[in-house]
Amino acid sequence: MSRLSQYADDFFEDFNDDQIRVIGQPEKPDKPRSPMRWDVLMWIMVLIGIGYLTCLLVEPDFRPDWMKTKVESEETVTQAEETNTKQQEQEIGTAVGTSTPGFMEIRDTLINDIPLKLYIPYNADMTLQIGETDMQDPAIIFSAHAADVRADNGAIVGAFVLKGKPLSWGLSKKGFCAVIDGQVTIGMADNSPLFEEATEKGGYFFRQYPLVSDGALVENEPKGKSIRRAICDRNGEIFMVECLSRESYHDFAQALVDLHVTQAISLVGSSAYGWAVDHEGQLHEFGLQSNRSFYRKSKYQISHVVWRKR
Repeated sequence: MSRLSQYADDFFEDFNDDQIRVIGQPEKPDKPRSPMRWDVLMWIMVLIGIGYLTCLLVEPDFRPDWMKTKVESEETVTQAEETNTKQQEQEIGTAVGTSTPGFMEIRDTLINDIPLKLYIPYNADMTLQIGETDMQDPAIIFSAHAADVRADNGAIVGAFVLKGKPLSWGLSKKGFCAVIDGQVTIGMADNSPLFEEATEKGGYFFRQYPLVSDGALVENEPKGKSIRRAICDRNGEIFMVECLSRESYHDFAQALVDLHVTQAISLVGSSAYGWAVDHEGQLHEFGLQSNRSFYRKSKYQISHVVWRKR
């Protein structure tokens, strides 16, 4: 038997007469479906989520109403946390009305972890005064010690002019404050022509430690810590600042610089007594009231910065 015949016999051996076999290329079975790529789907969903969140943050109109309120409040909180510097760039004071009788706005703030109290005059003019300030005078809304005095004879330290009359001379401190024709000028100079001008025009002039000059901190020799006060000029706006914690001149001056004060000189600090009247007529005192009666009966020539209603 040939090999071909043997092959044919083997091929048809297990077939019945009613069966056929198709000879040719066998049919390829269907490929099983590959399982779903969950990792790819996950990345697609992540990208969609990122795109949606970007739209929420960048495009406010894309936010639903309930989210707008929440996001806006969070932005407000963030802005509030950054106010200690930016708030001072705004105009100091609260708009109470230009026709309101003179008063002092009293505001608390925090600069460099130093608590400060600001006394901002409205509809009032500044002058100087020697001796006790009359608290019963309804025109006076602020009083604070101005110039230092000598311990030996109680005389005023440094140049001082009261209503055009020089009461003291000297340059122990380079800072000065002049009030001439209702204009307050604060600065630092060895010799200021404003002393002579105040004398000629019936104005006021006194000297104290300089703290800020042209927006820059001024170092002073005393290095101890105490309650500090200063009369300040912030781009033409005059007000008094008191620190509520004991600070060095350096740290207090730095706080004033960060408050965006352009010029500042010291006032008598520590327990020196003073007071202010707010827009509701309430009296606010600082320092020790016992010092008030002490200076009243003493030899000391105490000067005051005084604001009166216009």
